[in-house]
Amino acid sequence: MIVVIIAFLVPILLHRFNMRFIPVVVAEIVVGLIIGKSGFHLVSEDPYLELLSLFGFIYLMFLSGVEIDFSRFRPSPGKADVNSYNPLAVSLVIFSGVVILSLLFGFILMWIGVVKEPYLTALIISTVSLGVVLPVLKERRLTETPIGQTILLVTVLLDFVTMIFLAVYISFQSQNLHNVLFIGALFVVAFAVYMIMRRYQGFPVFKVLRTGTVQIGTRAVFALILLFVVLAQSFGVEMILGAFLAGLLVSLAAPNKEFVHKLDSFGYGFLIPIFFVMVGVNMELQKLFTAESIIVIPLLLFFIYISKLVPILVLKKWHTWRETLGSGVLVASTLSLVIAATTVAKEFGFITEQLSGAFILVAVMTCLISPILFAKLFPKEEHRRTRVGIVGANHMTMPVSLDLQKEGYEVCLFTSQPENDHAEGEEIRASRYPMKQVPNLEVGTLEEYGLFQSDVIVLGSTNDKLNIMLAEYAESLGKERIVVRVEDPDLFDFMDKEKFSVISTLYASRALMKGIIEAPSAVRLIVDEGESLHEVLIGNPRYDDESLRKLPFLGDALIMRIYRGESFLIPHGNTQLRLGDRLLVSGQPEQIARMKQELE
Repeated sequence: MIVVIIAFLVPILLHRFNMRFIPVVVAEIVVGLIIGKSGFHLVSEDPYLELLSLFGFIYLMFLSGVEIDFSRFRPSPGKADVNSYNPLAVSLVIFSGVVILSLLFGFILMWIGVVKEPYLTALIISTVSLGVVLPVLKERRLTETPIGQTILLVTVLLDFVTMIFLAVYISFQSQNLHNVLFIGALFVVAFAVYMIMRRYQGFPVFKVLRTGTVQIGTRAVFALILLFVVLAQSFGVEMILGAFLAGLLVSLAAPNKEFVHKLDSFGYGFLIPIFFVMVGVNMELQKLFTAESIIVIPLLLFFIYISKLVPILVLKKWHTWRETLGSGVLVASTLSLVIAATTVAKEFGFITEQLSGAFILVAVMTCLISPILFAKLFPKEEHRRTRVGIVGANHMTMPVSLDLQKEGYEVCLFTSQPENDHAEGEEIRASRYPMKQVPNLEVGTLEEYGLFQSDVIVLGSTNDKLNIMLAEYAESLGKERIVVRVEDPDLFDFMDKEKFSVISTLYASRALMKGIIEAPSAVRLIVDEGESLHEVLIGNPRYDDESLRKLPFLGDALIMRIYRGESFLIPHGNTQLRLGDRLLVSGQPEQIARMKQELE
């Protein structure tokens, strides 16, 4: 009861006393220290709490796998955008730098007589606590940004590669080499399960069973987690490696945001806070302070931070100093694997009991210091304008590009050469249109120049087949907002309206004429340059389940409809918003921009 109530009160108290610069996970660990073995002993050993804490850690590792966005691993050459890069490639470079520096520091500690085994010490220095880094990134809403994905990938590589290295190291030291084969077997099973999922997840029966009391998707997730945790435990491998693999499989299945939010809600609302409070409860700081540990602690802290900060300076090429240094500080936080590695090191006699205590104390200190420094260093997120990429320069797309610019969108009009729709080439090139001339309109070229980095992709060339081909490629990348121009009536009917927004000049003219005849005021509302209609997507989890009457920033804006899935709602004050809802809103551009900044 005490632990659950504390998990409930901690975020409320941080908000109430304006201490939001302290990450919630840090506050939970500190409160755990106060009520646990290092403080008032209000919470004692309890099998139920230990079980819930273990499930919390396993579920956190699972969510870490779910957060890996595989669509970001595609390379984006510098021609497209000087600020774009491949998070996977950059994270591998940073990972290599951390490992090299950690090995160097391991040998330095051996040379000055602090440790006997440099390789095991290097593993301890290089590891990162995914359990601390992920909640901090989630809290700052950075997991879907390039720098957030890079931090997450660096953390995953350091945490899980060092975990595998530790298992291999233990196997060699104990002459128990079959454990190495079991690690490989776990990955083989993961690949087999992925192939099965890929083949059967689209079956109509599963679509029917996803709703109501069945919730087949949620059942499948928990079955998958327990399958891989049990397999990992049976193979003698760390169970959290199995949980992470289960998360990767779910991420590869490309679940919708609403389902991922449902998984997050269960984890961060119940199990994960219990884990962090219990981390603090089980720490005994009194036993960790010895004469030897007090001398070694500053040196270990220095090595841990330098080993992360120096390699991560590569991010300075694309990000500011504050973002780069903040990322390095956050990646320096470490915890669980340090405890496991020091336990092994003591068993083999590589370090003393006092030195083991020093490593654990340093790990706890990094978990408290790093997230707070990150919150201070890393700049607050600024609202980014919606990027619209338009293919084809002609009489239809060019005026629209200017209108969108006026509305505050970031627009780029891609063209190999102006299409002769009432415009001469030289006049277009010298005009104010947001145009980017590319060698050709092929997939590879447009990807190189950054079209598929756009939030909204508009394929408006006069070549129907080209538009359809580009639309299908964009859809394969997971892009959700794709507008396709198709003039051929047969092709227009062929297009999948569920995946794409399809338009043709003939269809648009008919719809506009019908609208002017039946509802001229509604058409005027859409095309009016003052107050006009906009769509706002609910992407901020803070407003999930929030009623409309409690939104403080609506002003004079009017929410006309709420689109939820394939249906829509007529809104009223008590209507509750859901993550993924699309609001049809009328109002002044400034008011709409503020709504988008808050809600999206």
